[in-house]
Amino acid sequence: MKRIKRLAMIIMFIFLGYCSFAQPPAPNGGSNPGSGNTPVGGGAPIDGGLTILLTLSAIYGATRIKKFKKED
Repeated sequence: MKRIKRLAMIIMFIFLGYCSFAQPPAPNGGSNPGSGNTPVGGGAPIDGGLTILLTLSAIYGATRIKKFKKED
């Protein structure tokens, strides 16, 4: 029974990889009117996610430092 579950999980992850391919970016903005000459990646902003990631990591670091100082 354990082998069947393991085999089913492996097959599921293989098919999940095939189903999750992203669409290629549209060159030069795609159908956006007046988009100009954008890079191949589509010009997607990364600032929002990067700011959230840096903020959460700073909070996590501060709590770890506070916990470490409390133990001493």
